[in-house]
Amino acid sequence: MSPELLSVLVLAVVFVIATTRSVNMGALAFAAAFGVGTLVADLDADGVFAGFPGDLFVVLVGVTYLFALARANGTTDWLVHAAVRLVRGRVALIPWVMFALTGALTAIGAVSPAAVAIVAPIALSFAARYGISPLLMGAMVVHGAQAGGFSPISIYGSIVNGIVEREKLPGSEITLFLASLLANLVIAAVVFAVCGGPKLWRQGMVAESAASPGEGDEEPGGTAGGGTGGGGTRTAPASTLTRTDAPAAAVPLTVPVIATLVCLVALVVAVLGFDLDAGLTAITLAVVLSTVWPDVSRRAVTEIAWPTVLLICGVLTYVGVLDEMGTITWAGEGVGGIGVPLLAAVLLCYIGAIVSAFASSVGIMGALIPLAVPFLAQGEIGAVGMVAALAVSATVVDVSPFSTNGALVLAAAPDVDRERFFRQLMAYGGIVVAAVPAVVWLVMVVPGWG
Repeated sequence: MSPELLSVLVLAVVFVIATTRSVNMGALAFAAAFGVGTLVADLDADGVFAGFPGDLFVVLVGVTYLFALARANGTTDWLVHAAVRLVRGRVALIPWVMFALTGALTAIGAVSPAAVAIVAPIALSFAARYGISPLLMGAMVVHGAQAGGFSPISIYGSIVNGIVEREKLPGSEITLFLASLLANLVIAAVVFAVCGGPKLWRQGMVAESAASPGEGDEEPGGTAGGGTGGGGTRTAPASTLTRTDAPAAAVPLTVPVIATLVCLVALVVAVLGFDLDAGLTAITLAVVLSTVWPDVSRRAVTEIAWPTVLLICGVLTYVGVLDEMGTITWAGEGVGGIGVPLLAAVLLCYIGAIVSAFASSVGIMGALIPLAVPFLAQGEIGAVGMVAALAVSATVVDVSPFSTNGALVLAAAPDVDRERFFRQLMAYGGIVVAAVPAVVWLVMVVPGWG
């Protein structure tokens, strides 16, 4: 058995044990990285740790710490109330507001994980407050980020268009952007329809004053939900949900809330305006808030999603070992050598989707687009359509809890059963991995665009 095949089988065993024995998959992956790395790939400890995602570790810890502070001091309550007022109480519009917001951020140059890190905690706090499916809200945020992710001035778009130019392939920046935008818009609409969107429309409008925490007991026929920082929430039954003219001060705008809002704005400006690291910036701002209000800080530290950090970092460290020993390249070259271009094209899309569910989306595109050059040169496959299909396949799967975006969504969700939410994200990610590459291949590659 080849070392590459053995490493893939070990990954499958990690999945099975984690699923059947309820062992943290990250811990299993660290052990697998150590075993496969040293015994099969002949790597030393430095070689194994080369795949440790230090930047993602800091992002997960920093962002969840900052937003844990925001939940503890009531800032997310204030933001939720502001969101209700923005859409005049129409809760069903909030997922689409979050979709559009993350899409706008990535389209103007934000890295997708940075946009998700900024929007996801607010979006999921709102979902927890009003009983919206966290899977629906998380998917809308991630797909929104990817919808704008390939604009001509975006990070992903610039990278992929640069690869296309470097490989001397025909390219179309607008086609790439529209392909990702439309694909994610369609997927978001399907998720909205399946995960409770129609029910939200039937609810009508929620009273804006309901955004205030701790306003009393549950209304008859309503559902009580856990707040994000200030007690119980009241949601009226569908027949009585009406818009009111509650003042903006229904949720107190205290000094800690103002300071936290300033820090959130500073995070956005630092990441988007000055290209600073989202994780390092977030943890620095969190430390500043913690120094001024240490009592809140003590509670917030315990809310950092440490099990999620272990899970994601462990799995990505193992994927790093796979990359170091050449498993990913081995799989890509095997597909690229197939003599049937259309079959090779769909297999490359699936490889891009599967690997990107666990690793860097841009990284895998950088590897797969050059592998597609030989059969693209035959002229039987349109280069523009193939590049667009690879780009969509490799990024739409970022809802996976093992990707950066999926991990941020998982870590940001308050008041949820994290194991259950993790399984939901994994199942949804699996559906996307199974279905989307085939669909985009059929729509974008088979017609022969470019």
